[in-house]
Amino acid sequence: MNDRPMRIMLTGSGGQVGWELNRVLLPYGIVGGYGASGLDLLDGPATREAVRRFRPDVIINAAAYTAVDKAETERIVCRGLNAVAPGILAEEAERLGAWLIHYSTDYVYGGKNDRPWLEDDEPNPVNYYGESKLEGDIAVSERASKHLVFRTSWVYSSRRSNFLLTMLRLFASSEGGRKKAVRVVDDQIGAPTWARFIAQATAIAVKSAIETADAGISGVYHLASGGFVSWCGFAREILEYSRARMGLGDVELIPISSKDYASGAARPAWSVLSTEKTRGTFGVHAIHWQEAARLCIDEIMERR
Repeated sequence: MNDRPMRIMLTGSGGQVGWELNRVLLPYGIVGGYGASGLDLLDGPATREAVRRFRPDVIINAAAYTAVDKAETERIVCRGLNAVAPGILAEEAERLGAWLIHYSTDYVYGGKNDRPWLEDDEPNPVNYYGESKLEGDIAVSERASKHLVFRTSWVYSSRRSNFLLTMLRLFASSEGGRKKAVRVVDDQIGAPTWARFIAQATAIAVKSAIETADAGISGVYHLASGGFVSWCGFAREILEYSRARMGLGDVELIPISSKDYASGAARPAWSVLSTEKTRGTFGVHAIHWQEAARLCIDEIMERR
């Protein structure tokens, strides 16, 4: 590249990861953030026009359809955002010679394992959301010669809607002084991942990709926290760390099985991702899920 500022096109700029990316990427160049109200990714021609008008060096696609249960019935919209749009962005990135950074999910895997999933393990989605994300991964990999697909898991932040904020809201609600009972699934295992960590790691990867100009690093990478825990274990950590700090009332966590949780779509039982490839390529150390969760809760408390 010459000395002109890097031009970064960011889709999904209003989401959990997109909001963090907006902050982290500013020192790297000119960031063009596109939220749902500014760019309809379901409109293929409009998407192509936006890319050609901005002429990015890097496209970061943080937009996605993430309503897992609704995806079973809203398949056209889900596939449009998770599979068709990434394919269009990949084609436009290839035309410009730009890098495309795309986010995927642990939901492309399925079943059980006795070790963390590796990037070259055979995908086996257990729901339509996972199927749509896998189709998007394939489209990006096949159509953009310079691409990084980051598969992550159990994303949360101090904003928008996510498991951590839902638990804090439930724990803080009162029932006339009676003990609050909260039922949480305990047989799905994964690594809760802070959106800020994803954004920071992405910035490192983007800088490396631009500086080395090596398309050989293109591929699928896992970008998730270290360690693993069940949803109920995650809820327990949120409760124990925030109870005194936020003045939470008397709460009882009740572990339940997936069979006892009504949902419209199946979930993977094992969502632990190996991040060794990411560490080896970009030098990104996976922060432990517990440490990241506490930092996020601290941030929430500072804003109260």
